[in-house]
Amino acid sequence: MHSPRFAAALAAGVLVVGAAGAHDYKAGDLQIDHPWSRATVPGAKVAGGFLQIENHGVAPDRLIGVSVPFADKAEIHESSVENGVARMRPLENGVEIRPNETVEFAPGGKHLMFVGLGAPLVKGQKVKGELTFEKAGKVEIEFAVEAAGATPGKTPAVDDHAHH
Repeated sequence: MHSPRFAAALAAGVLVVGAAGAHDYKAGDLQIDHPWSRATVPGAKVAGGFLQIENHGVAPDRLIGVSVPFADKAEIHESSVENGVARMRPLENGVEIRPNETVEFAPGGKHLMFVGLGAPLVKGQKVKGELTFEKAGKVEIEFAVEAAGATPGKTPAVDDHAHH
């Protein structure tokens, strides 16, 4: 039998781990889950941002902008492979999130593009950003910087930034 002190320490540890794992944000009816980026090498000028956005409302909303203080500009992009050729294009009209839909921004698909990095992104760092939605407005978030080859969550096998 464990002592009450051990049980309390264990419970506190579980709460701390649970809180550390929580990396979610809300904007109106939208739930934004685990914004992250990959660590970059010194001299890299671009990085990608990844996350999931779920719409719990009854009306669609649209991600129309992103800004970050650590890069000259941030854009909403989509990568695809057509006839064996990798392509990337900015999504000028943003991305619609329909009611009861989850949109995933992941390597090889929709993603945020950070252009003109001021300094390398370092594993373990959290970097600030802001998402702008058509209806829900602006929400401040933090991107957790993962290892250079990280693929948190479900991600396609294609690396959308390998050709930069």
